[in-house]
Amino acid sequence: MTKNTKSSKQGMDQRDDVLGRARVTDNDELLAFYKELEAHSANAFWRRANEIEPWEPETRYTPTIWRYDDMRPLVLKSSQLVSPEEAGRRVVVLVNDSDAGRQHSAAVGWLFSGLQVMKPGEITPAHRHTASAQRFIMEGGGAYTVVDGHPIELGQYDYVLTPRNCWHDHGVFENGLVSIWQDGLDIPLMNALETNFYEVYPEKVQKPSFPVNDLPLVYGNPGLLASSGQTWDKPYSPMMIYRWKATRDALFNLAKSQAGSPIDGQAVRFSNPLVGGWAMQTMGAQMQMLAPGQHGKAHRHTGNVMYNCAGGEGYSVIGGKRFDWQEHDIFCVPSWVWHEHVNLSNEEEAFLFSFNDFPVMEALGVFMEEALEVQGGNQTIAE
Repeated sequence: MTKNTKSSKQGMDQRDDVLGRARVTDNDELLAFYKELEAHSANAFWRRANEIEPWEPETRYTPTIWRYDDMRPLVLKSSQLVSPEEAGRRVVVLVNDSDAGRQHSAAVGWLFSGLQVMKPGEITPAHRHTASAQRFIMEGGGAYTVVDGHPIELGQYDYVLTPRNCWHDHGVFENGLVSIWQDGLDIPLMNALETNFYEVYPEKVQKPSFPVNDLPLVYGNPGLLASSGQTWDKPYSPMMIYRWKATRDALFNLAKSQAGSPIDGQAVRFSNPLVGGWAMQTMGAQMQMLAPGQHGKAHRHTGNVMYNCAGGEGYSVIGGKRFDWQEHDIFCVPSWVWHEHVNLSNEEEAFLFSFNDFPVMEALGVFMEEALEVQGGNQTIAE
């Protein structure tokens, strides 16, 4: 009696037929031995060695797109059915279309994402957690957040930090507009590490301890640091918010001085102005601008990415499949999957906000990137 050491579901990889890979042919004696091991909560490594140590990364996640025309009515409906006080956080979760996504409430890989809606006068009760959070403001007006006592006003397409273990609450002023933003957290990572804590603030909301927008006013001046006043010794960016106007201006300034990347066009990362690098320890984010008619080259990398169209229209080819997008559409690129981006307009730029788990990959020394070197650098689109 024999059977392949690799699961029949995946099939035999011909590359495994080489010295250094598991190539054991099972027989009755071995099968009996396996049962003995199982009785002692043990197993033979060679039975799964090739599966759990693949030749290259094998994602469990699927490229998935969430179209805003579909999601927005559902997000607004949630605001009619449940209050923020009842929900704790009224978020419609974006679940990857895969078994792994459904199991871990993950949008892709180690990343959680969802759409949160707030109506004028509403607040999300104050709390904190081990998981780091970030928010990309999609629509509305008059929204705000308070992070460790620092009140911050939020505007469309602003990128906002809520670092790990910071007390935070959110709301929309009475004279504001219904506001929707995309949340991004590292909840799947924290749960995988079994390090996630959650705590509720002793009062419904924090009492602001600082002037409105004090952190971005102090630390958000390019190349300029205050010679006195606040000191910062925390492992994340003190800016807390990156304004859309400054981000957009930076991209256009880059376009005046350089050609940009053949892969991403013009791109800026949201960084810590004091030490450089990513703004937070476990998640990074960037904004890119594709020139009119630009068809980016394909590449792949370890690490997972969530994209949100911040203007324009186009499509991305992810793993050979085309995904068309327009403003506010959200899509994901799993780890080590080929992808490229295209601006369909010949007159207007297209903007893509994205957040990722690259800081984790870099800290562990496992970030890798590869450009597609065949077919002119572009994928064949599957029919």
